[in-house]
Amino acid sequence: MIIESVRIVVRPAMYEELRRALIAWVGPTEVEPGCIKCQILQEANDPQVFSYGAHWRSEHDLLRHVRSEHYKRLLALMDLGDRPPLVEFHTVGETRGLDLIERARTMS
Repeated sequence: MIIESVRIVVRPAMYEELRRALIAWVGPTEVEPGCIKCQILQEANDPQVFSYGAHWRSEHDLLRHVRSEHYKRLLALMDLGDRPPLVEFHTVGETRGLDLIERARTMS
């Protein structure tokens, strides 16, 4: 799994335009092949900051997404920011659940 993360600090004059555009952008992203989850969040301690996050099944799915015409819109939205966006891609090699908790709690 690949986790895509984009953080945009918006100029006050562009706040409403960016908010509406990001909300509209999520729907088409969620139905792309390989998209597990996609969301837009607004930071509670700084309402001028929006975070976009998506989880992709594979690198192939992520790269198809980044090459798409749809992604060009996100790149344009990043330009509405007050400063360069923070863009990160995290590769998740393993997912664990209750088994990790059980193992940790039974170790001395």
